[in-house]
Amino acid sequence: MRGILGKKLGMTSVFDDDGKLIPCTIIEAGPCTVLQKRNKEADGYEAVQLGYLERSGKNVNKPDQGQFDKYGAPPLRHVREFKGFDVATLSSGDEVTINDLFEVGEKVTVTGTSKGKGFQGVMKRHGFSGVGGASHGQHNRLRAPGSIGSSSYPSRVFRGMRMAGRTGGKRVTYKNMTIIRVIPESNILIVKGAVPGAKTGLLEIYKQAK
Repeated sequence: MRGILGKKLGMTSVFDDDGKLIPCTIIEAGPCTVLQKRNKEADGYEAVQLGYLERSGKNVNKPDQGQFDKYGAPPLRHVREFKGFDVATLSSGDEVTINDLFEVGEKVTVTGTSKGKGFQGVMKRHGFSGVGGASHGQHNRLRAPGSIGSSSYPSRVFRGMRMAGRTGGKRVTYKNMTIIRVIPESNILIVKGAVPGAKTGLLEIYKQAK
């Protein structure tokens, strides 16, 4: 799918034409620089490599710097591939903006990394209700996971057992998000609802098939 890279700026709310207050997320999307182009003859598929957010050249290693120099682009912090573009109409060094892709009212898919919440117990991580009540002698087991396996059979813990562990910090995708506003002069997209990740987190915004 065609798309663009951006970052989450925060949340706000806007009024629609009926006076209803809608919670929204503000996304700074692009502009992205076209780097490498994939084609069917050489790579077996068609795609465009887009770079986003300029960075200082002193922090770029030589292989990456050589890649940027080859395609006539400044050092960029994030690089991703997107399918669906008309590769023949794009050249290395061109810019892709939200004006080229999105319009108000259409649906998009947004992918990002969810907020990391550290090591959490089963109640917060999986929504367990705890073991028993405060009476009946359960003085130190209220938030415990309970039994995790049998003794004689299978004498082990099954793979995938829901237990305590690290929570969040995973790649999450939200589909069917509606674009409320497009502000091309500021590279701003305003979409209805929340998107994954913290403020300034990297997002991938894809067009959805109509």
